[in-house]
Amino acid sequence: MRQLLVVSLALGAMTMFSVAARVQAQAQGGNGGLTVENGVGFINPGTPVVPAAEANSQPIPRLPDGKVDLTGPWVGGGAIADIERDGGLKPGELPLLPWAKALRDKRRSQDDPYTVCLPMSVLRTNPYPWKFAMSYTAKGLTHIYILHELMDAGAHRVVYMDGRTHPDDPPPTWEGHSIGRWEGDTLVVDTVGFNDKFWFDRRGTPHTEQLHIVERYTRPNYGTLVTQATLDDPGALAHPVQLTFTARLLRPDRQTGVGDLMEFICNEDNQYGAAGNFQPGSGAGIK
Repeated sequence: MRQLLVVSLALGAMTMFSVAARVQAQAQGGNGGLTVENGVGFINPGTPVVPAAEANSQPIPRLPDGKVDLTGPWVGGGAIADIERDGGLKPGELPLLPWAKALRDKRRSQDDPYTVCLPMSVLRTNPYPWKFAMSYTAKGLTHIYILHELMDAGAHRVVYMDGRTHPDDPPPTWEGHSIGRWEGDTLVVDTVGFNDKFWFDRRGTPHTEQLHIVERYTRPNYGTLVTQATLDDPGALAHPVQLTFTARLLRPDRQTGVGDLMEFICNEDNQYGAAGNFQPGSGAGIK
């Protein structure tokens, strides 16, 4: 039994290192088996998602209160290597101010704060599953938690659905302060209060603490989630810009009938970071 346990642990560690190394190959500019289609990333032979041909194979599920069930888990639906391209824009269409473009162009992917276990924040996914977790009380839906399999550092995003407004002067944080509401079958999430430490993508696209993001999540069919995001950041963008991302539903487990997130633990002394000669925190911020 002891020998089996040791072998299992060793194989688990080797598998995690293999996955991490493959992600690093993608991040460094090599394809590494990564396919990006309409902003959705897949690791070939592919994270098991519901294929486009089956997107309408079942009715769109609904929550007990009648709202569309956006739970997921989903794969893709955000920025990976380049938020400009992944969000549906052509090269040069992201209206970065000169200083922001210059900073993006000189950044190196190995300095990405996310690579050393700092949170990746809003609009960023990577080719791993994520989901909405709905929290109900006697008053109904009060909070939505957005959880990512590789969110790292124990971070999770909270969307307040209880009618509150943003604080007058929210402290800058990695995930910002998010409030949400329903507009028909669309979930609208409004977020302010960001710090300037995270990168939007592996390319190093920056932002400032003036960043304001409005996301509109819509589930047009059983297997698809569409996110329309409006970015407004007077400190880094010449004008607001709209991006569109598409995610696919993680294929449900044959035994349980649902998809689940797996556990991933990251720490700053990880071999993934050491292998890439990453320096913890060296890329955080815009200073």
